[in-house]
Amino acid sequence: MRSALLVLGAQRNMLEGDGAVPTAQSVRTAVDRLLAAARAAGAVVVHVQNDGPRGYPDEPGTPGWELAVAPAQGEVVLRKDVSDAFAANPGLAARLREEDVGTVVVAGMQSDFCVRATSRSALQAGFAVVLASGAHATHDDDASAAVLSREVEEELAADGVAVVPAPEVRF
Repeated sequence: MRSALLVLGAQRNMLEGDGAVPTAQSVRTAVDRLLAAARAAGAVVVHVQNDGPRGYPDEPGTPGWELAVAPAQGEVVLRKDVSDAFAANPGLAARLREEDVGTVVVAGMQSDFCVRATSRSALQAGFAVVLASGAHATHDDDASAAVLSREVEEELAADGVAVVPAPEVRF
């Protein structure tokens, strides 16, 4: 079986400029390395672009909405307007199965929204799920971004997700 890399919300509003997540540079580097490894291994790569509401930094068609990492030829680009990429794209699980995908590697934004929801849906769909630690992030909120991301990793690990440091992820 093959692996797939889901890159969630790696958009300019999250990785560039004043509104970027606190760890934007290190997350961007980790995502770039995961993409290189996935591409070299022939893994399926899916970029999921978040469509924010009117007036938000990720409003469709605005500079912040644009993907910060360009998809390579043949890579899938999907859009979503809810946290869960599988709920927003009901055919995603079937599409991955058609590609003989058994393991989904999750990276991107935001840990406490899209990463959490999409990882749980991938599990529910029957995929083995790997969360690439260091390749996902969020903004500070009631707790620091680092604490929120760590809590999400702990929650998802308890659910059955393998949390693996991004440099150790294999496709």
